[in-house]
Amino acid sequence: MKNKLLLILGLFCLFTAFRSDRPVTTIFMIGDSTMANKSIVGGNPERGWGMMLPGYFTEDIRIDNHAMNGRSSKSFIGEGRWNNVLSKIKKGDYVFIQFGHNDEKADTTRHTVPGGTFDDNLRRFVNETRQRGGIPVLFNSIVRRNFVKPLDESISKDTRHEAGATEQPIEGNVLFDTHGAYLDSPRNVAAELNVPFIDMNKMTHDLVESMGAADSKRLFMWVASNSVPAFPKGREDNTHLNIYGGRTVAKLAVQAIAEAVPALAPYVRYYDYVVAQDGSGDFFTVQDAIDAVPDFRKNNRTTILVRKGEYKEKVVIPESKINVSLIGEDGAVITYDDYASKKNVFGEEKSTSGSSSCYIYAPDFYAENITFENSSGKVGQAVACFVSGDRAYFKNCRFLGNQDTLYTYSKNSRQYYENCYIEGTVDFIFGWSTAVFNNCQIHSKGKGYLTAPATDKGKEYGYVFYNCKLTADDDVEGVYLSRPWRPYAQTVFINCEMGKHILPAGWNNWNKKDAEKTVFYAEYGSTGEGANPKARAKFGRQLKSLKGYDIEEVLKGADNWNPTAKGNLIFEVAR
Repeated sequence: MKNKLLLILGLFCLFTAFRSDRPVTTIFMIGDSTMANKSIVGGNPERGWGMMLPGYFTEDIRIDNHAMNGRSSKSFIGEGRWNNVLSKIKKGDYVFIQFGHNDEKADTTRHTVPGGTFDDNLRRFVNETRQRGGIPVLFNSIVRRNFVKPLDESISKDTRHEAGATEQPIEGNVLFDTHGAYLDSPRNVAAELNVPFIDMNKMTHDLVESMGAADSKRLFMWVASNSVPAFPKGREDNTHLNIYGGRTVAKLAVQAIAEAVPALAPYVRYYDYVVAQDGSGDFFTVQDAIDAVPDFRKNNRTTILVRKGEYKEKVVIPESKINVSLIGEDGAVITYDDYASKKNVFGEEKSTSGSSSCYIYAPDFYAENITFENSSGKVGQAVACFVSGDRAYFKNCRFLGNQDTLYTYSKNSRQYYENCYIEGTVDFIFGWSTAVFNNCQIHSKGKGYLTAPATDKGKEYGYVFYNCKLTADDDVEGVYLSRPWRPYAQTVFINCEMGKHILPAGWNNWNKKDAEKTVFYAEYGSTGEGANPKARAKFGRQLKSLKGYDIEEVLKGADNWNPTAKGNLIFEVAR
């Protein structure tokens, strides 16, 4: 019972390493449709910039977006939406406030007067936020895409209609204001009450005008007919943003936020692409993000954030997609359920190599906080991650499966795993590559073998485990450290803590007596109930020194790759 409790506690500590238990600061967002979350039904591409904001903050910041289509500062209060937000604010939270588009409307339920009722409502948001211990930030409205000079000084109305439904006026090169004095109220109230102010109108005006009349349509809801199920007749809309526009405007906003609100700057993050199942990213699938990476982008890394969610897809990172960093939010899982004996479309078995949930062929791949899973169960060989590319680096990742979980495939691949969790039953770390596992947990779910290296003849190193913990389910016993898939297999455990599930003999020859003469199986400084140097199989060794076993020495190759020195650089670039 005691051992079972310790195992549960250990696993709890491991899994909580993939989520933050620190206090989370909430950013509440109140505003109109240009900020709001949108339905993604029918492939709807419309996005409010606030919907895209989570992809620009670390998980220490939670975005709670209450902005709503069609609301003004008046109707947001009148419908009780503000009181709902107010009840949730705690000390240190932020409230981002952006109204104007609908305050301009003439109907009595929404209309406010700049310099009068509009300003009064903004003051109320600010003062009541502060009374709750929150921090208000005021924004003015994003620009409308209007390259046609108004006939008079009246505020322009929102226009949206089916594609080609009306004849479009001739557009020029100058972007004209459509909000009038409604842009000044947030600025004036911010100055009066000493509140941070973000001039969203100027930023978006400069962006849209610089892109020009034609190219700026890429930001807005200009949808061709028969291209999106949500809008079979298409749409022409100069007010509301699409996916690209939402991400672009959110980036402008967060850059300004980091400057105007320095306390939030440490939590800002930038990625080239964001994958999110809720529509808050550039793509819904990891594979779509990978496909968008430019081929052979040699001078820069392409960084991809995978937001929380289970992505059931087979992911392939081809050789041309070099220098990719895949960063997961807590709970980001890439999973699939293929297995070796499963039939393909031709009725043939997929094979071990064909069973993987993720394939990594590109060099200089970096993954952090990603779970790679094969969910097919105990059905024989079923790979979670197949790694072939050279200089692959995994940090705080999990590899979940049973038999053959992690396939270190290429003979010329060097791989580094730091603070990772790898589980399985039989041969669940296997292959030809040189791989280092540093401070990892290697967890047995059943009787079997931790590793099955196929190290090529003449290779200096195979698998090297540093400061790892070898654990198991409570009822598991009879586990070997390794057996040789190929005759020159190499596995070394250095300063590892071994549970009682590890057999005294430690090493298995896979019924290949001749392999005992060619394998290199060794330990140094093993501890725990499974450490039993005197009882080990005689073809295993106890190292007398660690000369030649520095991590940088094992992985350096001909190009002196050193992930322990350059890993922080990779990490920072990924941010």
